[in-house]
Amino acid sequence: MRGARGWVFREVELDVAGGALVAVSGIAGTGRTALLLTLGGRMRPAEGTVAVGGFTGLAEIQQVAALGIVPGVAELDPALTVREHLNEALALREGVFGRFRGREARRRRALERAGLDLDPRTLAAELAPAEEQLLGAALGLVGEPGLLLLDDVDEGLDAGRQRALWRRLAEIAATGVTIVATCHDPAPAEGLATHGLSL
Repeated sequence: MRGARGWVFREVELDVAGGALVAVSGIAGTGRTALLLTLGGRMRPAEGTVAVGGFTGLAEIQQVAALGIVPGVAELDPALTVREHLNEALALREGVFGRFRGREARRRRALERAGLDLDPRTLAAELAPAEEQLLGAALGLVGEPGLLLLDDVDEGLDAGRQRALWRRLAEIAATGVTIVATCHDPAPAEGLATHGLSL
């Protein structure tokens, strides 16, 4: 990816099978977020090819890739509840008529898949950092994507909570969805992530 000031990232090779958990590490400014957005079909690469599930077109990739929390792009609204966030995600995926087809069950399934046991009336502002990340994952999972992209998953977490979050992400990946998550420190992901990439 090339920006106005030069290369954001370059010569990145990543080839992973379905159900993989990828930890992309690096300090701020190394292009981690841009890489996620490129993998998700939200940014067109200046060089090279991106293929997700066999698709190479941006619109096609967007149909099989979902964003969790990506600061500045996809964030939680602190004034909305867990239920309201999930309803919004479902409405975006299903359109107006989706609300009449078992939405409660799909909300519950998304939360269960993400490993969250939250009162649906809980405000996003009341969530701990790990809960925010997992709610972001749940929002992405409502569309049953093949690829889930999460940014800065270790932000605001001590090493123990980082390890617990990576463990939960590995469990989600084991259900068949590929997860690419960025972090500052890859150490808590060791033995849990199937692939590592340092930018």
